Amino acid sequence: MTDRPPLFTIGYEQVSSAAVLDTLSEAGVELLVDVRAVAASRRAGFSKSHLAAGVAERGIGYLHLRGLGTPAEGRQAARSGHYDQLRRIYDAHLATPTAQGQLDELAELVKTGRRVCVLCFERHPEHCHRLMIAELVCERVGVGVAHLMAPPV
Repeated sequence: MTDRPPLFTIGYEQVSSAAVLDTLSEAGVELLVDVRAVAASRRAGFSKSHLAAGVAERGIGYLHLRGLGTPAEGRQAARSGHYDQLRRIYDAHLATPTAQGQLDELAELVKTGRRVCVLCFERHPEHCHRLMIAELVCERVGVGVAHLMAPPV
């Protein structure tokens, strides 16, 4: 491992946007990387434009890497609690050129030493594709991972 900061991850299930923003600020996150295929949400503050504006108010950058989002069938598997199926579907997705290119882009951002956090919906990383992303990036870059948890509503 290097002296670079870890790659952070966070999910917004069961939390308010203010709690997520507070948690990111407290961790010193400099860039929030949204890895949702669809950066829209019925939850207040989590659609792409609102989220980008919210983090900007905290001095945090925002980047949407849509190509790292889970395909629809993977999201359905996660909602149904079929996490092994999610992993299989997402592994296949990661082999696509778009996903590989965006994974490379994320790894390069982490290599710079910026405090980067990957965001998706699921509260628990073990139920989310962001864990798979974090594992791959951390292995490539040689940094640890820190899973942030905002207090639930």
